[in-house]
Amino acid sequence: MIDEGLAELHTHLGGSVASDILWSLAHEQGIALPVKDYWEFDALVTVSDPRGVQGLDELDQIYHWTELIQSSPLAVERSVHGAIGGAYRSQRITTLELRFNPMKRNRGGERDLDHIILAAIRGLDRASLEYPQVRAGLILMMDRTFDRRLNEIIVDKAISWAERGVVGVDIAGPRPGGTRYDYTQIEPMVETAREAGLGITIHVGEEGGDMGREELGEVVERLRPERIGHGILAAGDHELMRALRELGTVLEICPTSNLLTKALADENAVRETIRQFVDNGVAFTIATDGPEMMHTHLRDEFELLLRIEALDEEELREANARGHAAAFKRRAAVTV
Repeated sequence: MIDEGLAELHTHLGGSVASDILWSLAHEQGIALPVKDYWEFDALVTVSDPRGVQGLDELDQIYHWTELIQSSPLAVERSVHGAIGGAYRSQRITTLELRFNPMKRNRGGERDLDHIILAAIRGLDRASLEYPQVRAGLILMMDRTFDRRLNEIIVDKAISWAERGVVGVDIAGPRPGGTRYDYTQIEPMVETAREAGLGITIHVGEEGGDMGREELGEVVERLRPERIGHGILAAGDHELMRALRELGTVLEICPTSNLLTKALADENAVRETIRQFVDNGVAFTIATDGPEMMHTHLRDEFELLLRIEALDEEELREANARGHAAAFKRRAAVTV
């Protein structure tokens, strides 16, 4: 197994905080919960059934609770601080990027958006003092259910705070009406972020069959992100894999998450998908998607891939090294 520090590039803040911390945060803020027992709460905010969830819609219902609990400056600061420290202590993760949507943590405009983002930066700064071995950054997420202006605001905020630890932008969330999402509508925002020196990663190609594969092709052709969250639908599509290889796009693969959401049917599908990428020269790194919510950790993911013979130890080392190399760089402060 890998002895050196690990790199985790795809983990959501809402899935990266231990249930006991969320429990305390909920009570400190006086949030009305639908359960009164801690263990019932733990089942509420994690994928507690080993059989997983019935797709991403059910997963979004779990995120509803973690995002609600994290909807205050205090909660965001403690969540970021706890996630970074926990990652280093339990997994020796030395490169970590946490992604979250600040607009899903400001109570629909009740909280000031800059206060939420600055709270995340305070958590980042505190963790950096305690764990100087960790290179950590924040990714602000747009949402597929948001209108153009809301997503523009998120990108503007990411640029505004880029000198304080925001390193990139992303987009995720349910498809409106369950129909194909037109990623070209965020192309101007992506270009604005890229020109400002931010990294670009896009959630796409996780599920949706042919529709998801079409979305993935559109993202690769039009948005040309440095990284793609998941992207597993490219497996078996030689044109898509060729495009990813030629562009040097890095896929952020989350094996346990894909099994729990039924994006991949079983361990055989995980192995076949990853071997397709290895055999076709598609770059990827391994991540958890949210270790606490998914009841997994990064070293568990590596052990899974070794056990099912999806990757050998040398290939795992290469994927981990690629994660360190593919991490978005923090933009240097401009001095006057």
